[in-house]
Amino acid sequence: MVKMARFAFFSLAALLAACSSRAPAPAPVVQPQITYSQPDASPIADDVLIRAIGLVGTPYRWGGNTPDSGFDCSGLIKYVYRDAAGISLPRSTREMIVMRAPTVDAKSLQSGDLVFFATSGGSQVSHAGIYVGEGRFVHAPSSGGTVRLDYLSNSYWAKAYLQAKRVIPPGHLAQNP
Repeated sequence: MVKMARFAFFSLAALLAACSSRAPAPAPVVQPQITYSQPDASPIADDVLIRAIGLVGTPYRWGGNTPDSGFDCSGLIKYVYRDAAGISLPRSTREMIVMRAPTVDAKSLQSGDLVFFATSGGSQVSHAGIYVGEGRFVHAPSSGGTVRLDYLSNSYWAKAYLQAKRVIPPGHLAQNP
């Protein structure tokens, strides 16, 4: 009986000691982050951003330029800038990339900047989108798809990236109709 009591006592002591110790803390998960500078955006850039994100899910249609008919990439950009900012842009990506607007370094992108891609290889522009911040852009990518958000760091888009343009003048105030 003494052996059994002694065994029960030591078993209980071992169990309580095990319960009182802390489990090792899990190792922290470190994810690489690309840092994009984002100074305070102008109110008009905010309007462009909100309008562009609000069109996510709209069907793609080649030549489309309204929410009802669907959008291709340049139709989406032209619509958003006209509707949200009162800025008239050219209809095609080839015309947009050569417009007189400052070219912006990828690390200096701001919400509302236009981003251009050569999706067919080479250096000829074939696609464009609207930068929305945090390394993401809104665009109308392809037949059968919808307007969506993607990351510039996605390997496909990073490989096809050409340049960016800033079409919203600094300090330009939003004009809501």
